[in-house]
Amino acid sequence: MTCHTHKLQCVRNIGVAAHVDAGKTTLTERILFYTGALHKIGEVHEGAAHMDWMAEEQEHGITITAAVTRAPWREHLLQIIDTPGHVDFTIEVERAMRVLDGVILVLDGVRGVEPQTETVWRQRCHFQLPTLFFINKMDRPGADFTQAMADIATRLGVAPVAVTLPLPERNAVIDLIHGELIEFHGEQGEAPRRALCPDALWKSVAGLRESLLLALAEVDDALAEPVLAGESVAPDALLAALRQGTLSGRLFPCFGGSALRNLGVQPLLDAVVELLPAPTDRPPMPAQRLPARADTPESGGQPATESIVIGGDGPLVALVFKVQLWDGRRHCFTRIYRNRIRPGDAVAFIGADGQIVKEHVARIFDIDAGKKTKLEEAGPGQIVLLAGLRHAATGDTLCHPEHVVSLERIDTRTPVLSLAIEPGSSADEDKLLEALDKVVQEDPTLRVEEDPDTGQRLLRGMGELHLQIVLERLAREFQLQVRSGRPAVAVRESIGGEVTVAELYQHPASPDGKHPEARAAVELHLTPGARGSGVRVIGEPQVQPLGAELNDAQRQALHAGLQLILSSGPLQGAPLEDVIVELRQVELFGQASPPEALSAAAAKALRKGLSQAGPVILHPLMRVDLVVPEDHLGQVLGDLQARHASIRSTSLHEGGGEGEARVQCAVALESLLGYATELRSLTQGRGQFSMQFERFDAI
Repeated sequence: MTCHTHKLQCVRNIGVAAHVDAGKTTLTERILFYTGALHKIGEVHEGAAHMDWMAEEQEHGITITAAVTRAPWREHLLQIIDTPGHVDFTIEVERAMRVLDGVILVLDGVRGVEPQTETVWRQRCHFQLPTLFFINKMDRPGADFTQAMADIATRLGVAPVAVTLPLPERNAVIDLIHGELIEFHGEQGEAPRRALCPDALWKSVAGLRESLLLALAEVDDALAEPVLAGESVAPDALLAALRQGTLSGRLFPCFGGSALRNLGVQPLLDAVVELLPAPTDRPPMPAQRLPARADTPESGGQPATESIVIGGDGPLVALVFKVQLWDGRRHCFTRIYRNRIRPGDAVAFIGADGQIVKEHVARIFDIDAGKKTKLEEAGPGQIVLLAGLRHAATGDTLCHPEHVVSLERIDTRTPVLSLAIEPGSSADEDKLLEALDKVVQEDPTLRVEEDPDTGQRLLRGMGELHLQIVLERLAREFQLQVRSGRPAVAVRESIGGEVTVAELYQHPASPDGKHPEARAAVELHLTPGARGSGVRVIGEPQVQPLGAELNDAQRQALHAGLQLILSSGPLQGAPLEDVIVELRQVELFGQASPPEALSAAAAKALRKGLSQAGPVILHPLMRVDLVVPEDHLGQVLGDLQARHASIRSTSLHEGGGEGEARVQCAVALESLLGYATELRSLTQGRGQFSMQFERFDAI
C-alpha cells in the first residue's frame, strides 16, 4: 500500500499496551530496530531498552512512563507510544489511549488474557480504538496460539481472527491472507523471506483460514458468494475487508510470534500500515465551545457543541495529554487535531475554574523516548512536546484565542494510599515543596495534602510502587532525601440509614442595631446512595409561608451551606460518599431571612442529620486478580481468607508446562499493604497479582 495521497494518510498513531511482563517493551524495541529508527536492539532485562529511558524504569525493569517515538515503515510514519503495564501507572495508559488512533495489545502466549490485559481492554473500549493482538512468547513451553485466541473471545467478548500463525520450531509464520510461509533470516530476524506455503502445512491450518474467510464475508457482502462457493479471493480484497472490519471494531486480527526471538514482528508492522487507521479515518470528535458570554439569557448558560474533524481546516485544536519536566523545565506532550502550531503562537484553553487562560508556545520539539529535536512547526496528527506553557495541564484543549473549545477531558483516578513525608533536613522544606509541586503537575493521580489532625504532609498515590517511584525520583532528580512513614489508606464516610431533620437558625439583633435579627428554618431528608454514586442534593423545597419564594441569592446560599458540610464527614472528617440529601422545606421570616441565615440553617440541619443517620467509614475495596501455580493455590486461598477477601471466581488452566490457577476476589486495600512480598514467599516467587480500585465500601 503506497501512500500517494495527503500526508495525513501516511501517519499511524499507535500504542503498545499489555499486562505487565507480556513483552510489549521488547516488541517496541524490535519495531524500532526493523524500521531503522534504532541501530541496536536494547533488552529490557539488561536495563537497556530505548523506550525505558528513566533511571527508575531501568532499575525496576518495568515501564513507568508512557514514552513516545517515531519510526518509518513502507513510506508511512508510525508514531508509537509504549505504555506501562503495572496497574499503579494506569493513568499513563489512560491518557495515551486518549490521543491514539489504534492500539497493539500484546498477550503472553502461555498466560493468554491476564488481569491487567482486561484493565487495558476497558480503557481501549472507552475510546473505541481499532486493535491488533500480538500473541507473544510463542517459543515458550506451554504457549498455545488457538487457546490465547479462545481466551480473547471468552474473556474480552470479541471476535479474534488469526492472520499469522507462528511456527517457532521453523522460525517462521504462516500468512493466512496471502497463503505464504514467512521465514525470518539474519542474526536479528531482519531478513524475512516469503514463499508459497507448502501443501501439508497449508492443509494443517485450513480451519483457521476458513474461520478468517467466513468472518471477512460477514463484514463485506461482496465476499460472501465467492467464499461460500469455495472460490479463491484475491489477497487485496481480503485485506480491504479485514481493514473495514478492524476499523469498525467488528474484527480483531491476531498475529503470533516471539519478540525476544525476532519472530513475526514485520508482518505485524505491515498490518499497522494496512489495517489500523490514519488520523483522518477516525470519526470527528465532539467538543464543547463556550459562547462569547455563557451567562447571557440567549445561551441559557449552556456551552455550544462543535464537531472537530482532524485536518487543516478551521482554528487550532490540540490536546495536552501529559505534562513532564525535561531538563528541569516544564513540557507539555500534545496531540494536534486541527490546523498548525508554531513557536511564538498564542494559544488559549479553559482552565479548571472555567475561565479562559491565554499563553504563548515558546518552542516545539519532536520526541524520541528520552531525546527531543526542535521543530519549526507541527500540524494535524502529530504528537509533539511544547515548551513555555506554564499553566496548561493534563486534559486541557489548546485553541486559537478567538475560538476556544474543550474536548473530552482525561479522567483521573482518586488516590487511595498515602504516606506521611518530611524532608531529611529542615533546611530542605522549601525545596521539597517545590519538587512535590513539579511532580504533582506531571502526575494527576498524585496529591499532596496536609493531615488536619497531625499537621503532617501526606503524599497520596495509586499504590505502594507508585509512591516508591516518586520517592526515588525525589532523591535522583532533586537530590532530596525524604523520610516517610508507613503507608496509610484513604477512607471516605457515608451514612447507614435514612433520617429527616429540621433545624431553626436564629441570631438576635445586636443591641446597637447594626446587625438585624436573622432567622430561617430548613428541613432535609437524608438517604444512603448506591455504592459509587457520589453525593447528590435533590428536590425543590416547599417554601413557607405559602406564596413566599426563594430569590437567587437565597437559593445559592442554601446550597453553599450544604456543600460546606458535605466536604467532610462527622467521624474522621473524611470526604463524604454515597449520600442523597433531599431539600424538603424552607421557612422564611420576611426581612429576617437573609441568605446568610439560610446558609447557616442548611448547614446546621445537615450536620445534625449526618450524625443521626448512622455514619459509617468506607474503605477502598480493590478488585484483585491473581495467577498462581496450582500446587500453591491452597496456601494462597487460605491467606486471602485471613485477609477477609471475598472470592469471586477460581479457575485452573495449563500454563508453561504446569497447572496455573486464576483467582479473582475483592479485598480491602488495608489488607494488601506489603502483599507483593507475601505472595512471592507463598508461591516461591512464581505468583503474580494485579489490583484495581473498585469502590469505597463498609467492611
